[in-house]
Amino acid sequence: MQTISRQSYLDWLRLLAIIGVLFFHAAQPFAAESSWHIKNKETSNLYLEFTFWLSRFRMHLLFFISGAVAYFIMQRKSGKQFVGMRFQRLMVPLLFGMLVIVPPQVYMERLTQGFKGNFFDFYPSIFKGIPYPKGNLSWHHLWFILYLFVYDLLAAPLFAWIISPRGKKFAEVTTWLSQGKRMYLLCLPAILVFTSLILRYPETNDLVNDLAYLPYWFLFVLSGFICISNPLLMNAIERNRRLSLLVAFLSIVSINYLRWNNVEPSDLWANWKEQPLTYCYLALYPIIAWSWVLALVGYGKKYLNRPHKALTYINQAVYPFYILHQTVIVILAYYVVQLKDTIEAKYFFIVAVTFGICVCLFHLFIRPYRVMRFLFGMKEPIEKKKTVAAPEQQVTVKPTLEAIA
Repeated sequence: MQTISRQSYLDWLRLLAIIGVLFFHAAQPFAAESSWHIKNKETSNLYLEFTFWLSRFRMHLLFFISGAVAYFIMQRKSGKQFVGMRFQRLMVPLLFGMLVIVPPQVYMERLTQGFKGNFFDFYPSIFKGIPYPKGNLSWHHLWFILYLFVYDLLAAPLFAWIISPRGKKFAEVTTWLSQGKRMYLLCLPAILVFTSLILRYPETNDLVNDLAYLPYWFLFVLSGFICISNPLLMNAIERNRRLSLLVAFLSIVSINYLRWNNVEPSDLWANWKEQPLTYCYLALYPIIAWSWVLALVGYGKKYLNRPHKALTYINQAVYPFYILHQTVIVILAYYVVQLKDTIEAKYFFIVAVTFGICVCLFHLFIRPYRVMRFLFGMKEPIEKKKTVAAPEQQVTVKPTLEAIA
């Protein structure tokens, strides 16, 4: 496989995906028919539809981009070095998050359920080791980090083989996939896995029992790695972006028509799980996910592949932002839902204030300090050595910061 330099459009897409996660979680207290940690007394079906749409592809896109990022890391690291680095970047923030970042979320939820003590009365309960929701130990939104580490750990030998000279035959397969519309064959494994497992194993995000989504998410990571490893395949995604967007539009319209008119399989048949058409309906979910991911990547490659000096700062910020955002949202929501303002005012207040708080926390308390950078999975700041010229003139290069991979 040839060496490929970091692509700016992937960084912009990751930024958009993280912003989408912010909008998604901020809407959860107000979305009808959904259970969340903090709920507003009045809810909205429009917010439910908004979160339904975002949930069809937001994490899929993040996993796809994570697979692409793994490729860039593997170009300069051995498999063993890759695993070691991913442990530092993923497991350290996960453990820190479970002990420091997530407990306030669980505490605020317990307050709504009748708990009367302060946070320091609550905090020792997480060390009982009883998993949430029965207990108070949880990774909540940080499940994404755990899953990503498991995928990187298991796939490291496969990643190393794909980019090695031994993977030449595999490169020929990806080149074949880049021709015409063959790239859509990448969707088939996800369709088969999802439709065959989801009825027996609903999504849990607990790793152990998540037997449908665990392999399902992995297929997006693997596909991201495979696609970015062959420029011809990425060119095919860009070339077919309009078709991908058309399929994305038609598929989301189709599933919403079925949902809004009560003609989903569970509405039509008492034994709906045994009906063949049920699996056609279930296939819509991975089709929606893949078409939106391919459309966004295709359009991103076409229009967002522009480097910008702000990307260095943004690349450092997005990961800590993701770790922090839901805790800030839950704390704000606990107080905001008690007010009498409109749902729209509450929602936009939570979005704006969460964004501002997370940016300030990153800029003031995380980015400048090595220990905080380590705990949040960031790279160490790279200090360029002084360049000594003649004795009468010395040029000092100021420290710079390397973007997070």
